[in-house]
Amino acid sequence: MTAGSQADTDKSAIRNAAAIIVLRDASTTPRVLMGQRGSSAAFMPKKFVFPGGAVDPEDADITLARPLPDPCATRLSEDSDKDLNAALPVTAIRELWEETGLALGIPGTWAGTVPTDWQGYADTGCVPSAHALQFFFRAITPPGRPRRFDARFFVVDASEIIGDPDDFSAACDELSHLQWIPLARAREFDLPFITEVVLAELAAYARNPAPPASVPFFRNDDEESLFLRLRGLAPQADD
Repeated sequence: MTAGSQADTDKSAIRNAAAIIVLRDASTTPRVLMGQRGSSAAFMPKKFVFPGGAVDPEDADITLARPLPDPCATRLSEDSDKDLNAALPVTAIRELWEETGLALGIPGTWAGTVPTDWQGYADTGCVPSAHALQFFFRAITPPGRPRRFDARFFVVDASEIIGDPDDFSAACDELSHLQWIPLARAREFDLPFITEVVLAELAAYARNPAPPASVPFFRNDDEESLFLRLRGLAPQADD
């Protein structure tokens, strides 16, 4: 995660974030990629989580080879204060690379100068692409936590990984004990509450890996907590 955004100076500010759920062997024995946060982490210490993190300002400057498909793109725009349809998938792809060393995208050559933070990723012969991502879940961290995020969760099949999905050698040290956890055993681990909710949704998705009818949204505002459904429906014309 790159430091330096204005939100970094205000730890109570809600930051846009993306998490990526990589699903393996969905049709047989579904497994999901997770790792453990450090004991000294300010946010969710020692918890097992999906790779992810806050949007960096530079994420908006990265060009996707292919965009996020519909209906995911329209649902991602719903109830958002600005267009994050490019930045959020980029964040998910970047965080997956940084925290696990796994490259998600398509084979290709970067146009122009490769940003420093993306050089290792580019060396894999891959360019970032959002075509295989599905917008799956959204949740805002409740008030009173040391960090607050408006997190969008994306799901992708492990077959979209470029290279060996078991090779975590290029990962940073932000997550430890990286592993493919069987969905049937995931709740044996120390998980954040919202991760347990996401995993319950994921169990149903693994049996039918198609865009769901709607995307769950846990919106924890300062005034109230709401459970909404993002459908991404186009506005209807008045009769």
